[in-house]
Amino acid sequence: MPYPEMLVAPMRAELTQNGFTELKDPATVDSAMSEKDGTMLVVVNSVCGCAAGSARPGIVKSLAGEKKPAKLLTVFAGQDLEATSRVREYMAPYPPSSPAIALFRNGELVHMIERHMIEGRTADMLADNLRMAYEEYC
Repeated sequence: MPYPEMLVAPMRAELTQNGFTELKDPATVDSAMSEKDGTMLVVVNSVCGCAAGSARPGIVKSLAGEKKPAKLLTVFAGQDLEATSRVREYMAPYPPSSPAIALFRNGELVHMIERHMIEGRTADMLADNLRMAYEEYC
């Protein structure tokens, strides 16, 4: 059963207020992922503490530089269940992870950050990791 919307709304807003487009069903995921030109950052958002303390703040910080992905997309694990499942198919061979951050270039997964790489790290460390990926791929 999905989390109540009123619980996750502020967590969604942390990303949508910073330019992310929400993908709430498999059709919107497939439509977004069908674009093969350019770069896109896809975030599997979550209610967990590492999403609140490191992932979302780190992601937002990472976007302050000149180089950044052209498209910013997100699904919410624990609420957008079918959309999250579909996004995870595009993140294969990585196992399901919440939160998770994937950078795609021209339709190819080129950089992946799984939950175990977020836990215990600061938002600044995560932002630095993402900025290095943007420098290389964006």
